[in-house]
Amino acid sequence: MVKSLNTMTDTVMVEPGRVPGHHNVILDLGDLTSARAVEQLVQLWLRLYGMFGTGDFNFSVVTAPTPAQAG
Repeated sequence: MVKSLNTMTDTVMVEPGRVPGHHNVILDLGDLTSARAVEQLVQLWLRLYGMFGTGDFNFSVVTAPTPAQAG
């Protein structure tokens, strides 16, 4: 879904290495019904842009390992 790319600026989209460390370039939340959830990220993105003064940042989603992965 194209809305998945609304979590970053075009410069980070084209060159993800501008943001060091692990981050999610494509945040796929499923079918079209998830579009509203992704659209809500713009409010957070705009606030962070105002604080950082740059669009060179992105989001990272990290989960705890499942028992099978841990052991």
